Amino acid sequence: MARVVVADDQTVVREGIVILLGLLPGIEVVGAAADGHEAVRMVAELAPDVVLMDLRMPRCDGVEATRRIRDEHPSTQVVILTTYGDDDSLFPALRAGARGYLTKDAGGEEIVRAVRHVMSGEAGLSPNIQRRLLERLSAPGEGGSPDRTAAAGSPVGDPGPGAPPRRELPDGLTGREAEVLSLVAEGLSNAEIARRLHVSTATVKTHINNLFAKTGVRDRAQAVRYAFRYGIVVPPDPRGS
Repeated sequence: MARVVVADDQTVVREGIVILLGLLPGIEVVGAAADGHEAVRMVAELAPDVVLMDLRMPRCDGVEATRRIRDEHPSTQVVILTTYGDDDSLFPALRAGARGYLTKDAGGEEIVRAVRHVMSGEAGLSPNIQRRLLERLSAPGEGGSPDRTAAAGSPVGDPGPGAPPRRELPDGLTGREAEVLSLVAEGLSNAEIARRLHVSTATVKTHINNLFAKTGVRDRAQAVRYAFRYGIVVPPDPRGS
């Protein structure tokens, strides 16, 4: 059972979210906050597993509240639940430490999935937010433009049979770890990666733990950013078919 605090300044919206969560399996709402200050206070008092956090709130907005919660109570995860999916909302929230990001058109199943993902150390991003993240990170000037000579979607350093390696992988990553990272960037789960590589889920978890330790990333969202920043994967050219 995930213990959840809801933070939203609009009473009708906040109460509606609480009612919805009460109908969902595996979630217990332990508190509801009207702004970021109340959210931080409730986290200190109630030690919830997850906070569902709105962004635009008075006194203390969702980004600042997320930063304080992650700094002061790192065992509590934050999932942003907001109307806004633009870059100016998304990236500050992720940099503040949010591990999930949903827009308010998300259904109950999507909310439950995001809560479960962040509790297990994964990113809880809605599909449209994942696409926006990849589009932004793959754009020229965002952490470096990947080498277009690599095959779209393929890991750098795995150029195919008979071809010389393109360049050394960063941070001591092995070829297999880079391959796993490229599949993480595609949005595959551990089980899906295991099936793709014909290995066990435990082996995939080991590779992910190793590459997280080497690169210093904390979750899958940061891993995706890392993969595109260092050219581990190259997005398909949008001008192609």
